Amino acid sequence: MAPKTRLKAKAQIDVPQNNGEAAADIKHLGDLQRQLARTQAEMNDSIAHITQTYQGPLDALIKQIEGLQEGVQAYCEAHRDDLTNGGKVKTANFITGEIQWRQRPPSVRITGADSVIETLHRLGLGKFVRTKEEINKEAILNAPEEVKGVAGISIVSGVEDFVITPFEQEVTA
Repeated sequence: MAPKTRLKAKAQIDVPQNNGEAAADIKHLGDLQRQLARTQAEMNDSIAHITQTYQGPLDALIKQIEGLQEGVQAYCEAHRDDLTNGGKVKTANFITGEIQWRQRPPSVRITGADSVIETLHRLGLGKFVRTKEEINKEAILNAPEEVKGVAGISIVSGVEDFVITPFEQEVTA
């Protein structure tokens, strides 16, 4: 096997060599962040313009579609017995498409969850109330010595972030 003649390495970063270069890089970073914000604003302006341009025609199409759906449904409901062969089938085929009647699966809708939970407990129906257990990380941080040595728990501390904040002037209207 022939030795590799090409080595791949991550591109080297430009590291400032003194305070002046660091200050210049921070200024350049601020310039780039502001350019990013301007470009994002321009993109959002374009999106808003496109949305406004198409909103009217889209609304008209949606209104037409809803009207046709309502009309076809009214016809099919009026002729359901004929279309479903007396209820034996749930689908009716037309030359241009098909329609279906489908029963949704049962679902539960809760209003006033707190009072429903209280009522279920009062009636001895606690089996219908889910109790969620989870680890209280705040309590562990308040008493780290008590969980010392517990497998699966480690307390991460001393992590330092490096933050660069270019100076900017806020404009108030």
